[in-house]
Amino acid sequence: MPLQAPPLRGLHDERGAKFTEFGGWDMPVEFDSIREEHETVRDDVGRFDVSHMGQIHVTGPDATALMGRLTSNDVDALEVGDAQYATITDEEGIVIDDTVVYRLPDEGGECAYLFVPNAGNDEAMHERWIDYRNEWGLEATVDNQTDEFAMFAVQGPNARSLVADLVEESLTGVGRFETTSVTIEGVECLAARTGYTGEDGFELVVPWREAETVWTALECQPCGLGARNTLRMEAGLVLAGQDFDHESNPRTPYEAGIGFTVKLDTEFVGRDALERVHEEGVEEKLVGFRLIDRGIPRHGYDITSTEGRVIGTVTSGTMSPTLEAPIGLGYVPVEYAEPGTTFRVIVRGQSKKARVEPIPFIDTI
Repeated sequence: MPLQAPPLRGLHDERGAKFTEFGGWDMPVEFDSIREEHETVRDDVGRFDVSHMGQIHVTGPDATALMGRLTSNDVDALEVGDAQYATITDEEGIVIDDTVVYRLPDEGGECAYLFVPNAGNDEAMHERWIDYRNEWGLEATVDNQTDEFAMFAVQGPNARSLVADLVEESLTGVGRFETTSVTIEGVECLAARTGYTGEDGFELVVPWREAETVWTALECQPCGLGARNTLRMEAGLVLAGQDFDHESNPRTPYEAGIGFTVKLDTEFVGRDALERVHEEGVEEKLVGFRLIDRGIPRHGYDITSTEGRVIGTVTSGTMSPTLEAPIGLGYVPVEYAEPGTTFRVIVRGQSKKARVEPIPFIDTI
């Protein structure tokens, strides 16, 4: 099956980007170098093409009820212009995907939402919403608009000023996890003060056909998925399909360290199971760690006790450009989860000493 291409695939190729397959998409992994792009975002501002992320639009008389029963956070708390991070769980409370939900302006007098599944999950989430809507007899329109809109992330300490200088509207008063409509070079966009790097900035939802106009106006370092990964790891942000996977590594939000997305006073699929987990506690949890010995942890490497007994698995790992140290994420029994605890990571057959660190690994916004 051919890979899906973002709207600016050709433009990125002309810029000299290297590409990789991610979630069924052919995406730029780096333009210049991962380290250079990473450091630019930490120190200044960079732009990412994240058009591989899904975009599902939900509206109608029962849109709020449908969103509230299929995501773990409190959709009823959202006012127009608000956004929230949430998980999508099955009946057993296992995370299927994580997402950001945006409360859009009303359409035809009815509530409207945009939620963003991870790359490759848009069709499955669209079907899930349709199936549950029909099962519950709710009145809502659910549209998969992934192929209609591009998405760009502008991230870094100077990201807000760059975007503010481009838009016709004022961004004053747009707080974290808030959105507004803006116009860039005559193109109307949704600007959300969200991101996946640990830095401030905006994510812009742009009509597919106008993507090049907006991307070109964002005059800053282009960045690929490689830098996005090292940035999100330093910020301690989980990656769907890697730090949890519904099939190969099933985890609850509490195990994955994102239990704050679960509002047990709401009714959603998986709520009862998660209430039991909340009451009983978890046996394993995701921790951040730093290798003390030389080496780089990678996805799938074993974590062992100091005596050599396998106790867990690395889910993400990299050499942190900011810390200049190897860092990772992995699941371990709760008795090994306290910061300062030491264990071993098997790197290419060799046992390396590691220490549990608080996450995020760096100061974030």
